[in-house]
Amino acid sequence: MITKNEILETNAMVGEANLDVRTITLGISLLDCMDSDVDRFNQKIYDKITTLAKDLVSVGDDIGRQFGVPIVNKRISVTPIAIAAAGLPEAAFLSVAQTLDRAAAAVGVNFIGGYTALVQKGMTAADTFLIKSIPEVLSKTERVCASVNVGCTKSGINMTAVKMMGEIILETAELTKDADSIGCAKFVVFTNAVEDNPFMAGAFHGVGEGDAIINVGVSGPGVVKKALELVAGQDFEAVCETIKKTAFKITRVGQVVAQEAAKRLNVPFGIIDLSLAPTPEIGDSIAEIFEVMGLEMAGAPGTTAALALLNDNVKKGGVMASSYVGGLSGAFIPVSEDQRMIDAVNAGALTLEKLEAMSCVCSVGLDMVAIPGNTPATTISGIIADEMAIGMINNKTTAVRIIPVIGKDVGDTAVFGGLLGYAPIMPVNKFSCADFINRGGRIPAPIHSFKN
Repeated sequence: MITKNEILETNAMVGEANLDVRTITLGISLLDCMDSDVDRFNQKIYDKITTLAKDLVSVGDDIGRQFGVPIVNKRISVTPIAIAAAGLPEAAFLSVAQTLDRAAAAVGVNFIGGYTALVQKGMTAADTFLIKSIPEVLSKTERVCASVNVGCTKSGINMTAVKMMGEIILETAELTKDADSIGCAKFVVFTNAVEDNPFMAGAFHGVGEGDAIINVGVSGPGVVKKALELVAGQDFEAVCETIKKTAFKITRVGQVVAQEAAKRLNVPFGIIDLSLAPTPEIGDSIAEIFEVMGLEMAGAPGTTAALALLNDNVKKGGVMASSYVGGLSGAFIPVSEDQRMIDAVNAGALTLEKLEAMSCVCSVGLDMVAIPGNTPATTISGIIADEMAIGMINNKTTAVRIIPVIGKDVGDTAVFGGLLGYAPIMPVNKFSCADFINRGGRIPAPIHSFKN
């Protein structure tokens, strides 16, 4: 039973601390659309998406109005296309991506995820076709998001795929250079990718999921910041308890929204992802939480410890509020989407190396990081390899969404707009890793992976 005080408290979180439901994501299986005929395959995809998702946006808007909680995004994820399109010729993949784009536009969602390949141990012909098509796809579609999983704790890291990722990212950047290489903002490289992540650009509908599912991503860094202001100067026990209680309340809001959306769309409820995802709005920042904890600025000594504390207690509070917490669930640190993170980069407090260290304890990894457009592909691959190793060894999901902005260098700014925000170009280590990356092959799984 929801009490009057809880309603008033939720209204305050929305009005004063930027609480929102970041996304309702409808996951759709395309396995039953598989067909050896490209035209029939595309038609089946279009028909299934536009049928199941026809009311997604209107239902999300209605729920937002009814409960007084903004629902920022309505999105779709689909079965990894490298699986659903297996057996089709290379030339078919662009048309499949364009079909996804048309279907997403028809139902009014802003992004559709699942232009995905899972190549942690090797690549099929379909995986190779999809990966090679990513630059053209991201330059010729508006809503399609792509991802590639190149490693996992059980299989190791596919370094041949990692080498390809640097080349693919640089080519994508070149093809979208007229818009500050924004195509790269719609592409993520993963280790230990999860099947029920509702957040873009890495969402896909895993083969272990049902025919359709509703996954909801809640947010609320501003709510956590506001709560922590009330325990200023108190010890870490008070900080942890405050974060847990706040995460519990935020997750409860998401649970109500998720269950209502599932009921109205007649689709099973999947999971709540309780990640703290910042926006460019002032007061909706992970970095501001660090400052309230006592750090002068994100990147100062103690930042990794502060992020570890935040991430862990968000999860502890969230799992008490819902039996179905999943996705990534924790704190995101996307540079371009967090104003105070941007300020920290510009002040010299936050570097690429510090972000990498922070990614050891947060939900994902290097996210929305803009680097010079003349960065070599092998250096990009080296950055990816480092992040994938963190995920593999620590048995956690790590990801890289990195944007080499063609024509820009350190001191310049890339502007993406909307929730993607803007980002200062960050310096990259100039020493070469080309001979290391060019070895190819696979880095084996760590010994602690053999537990079965």
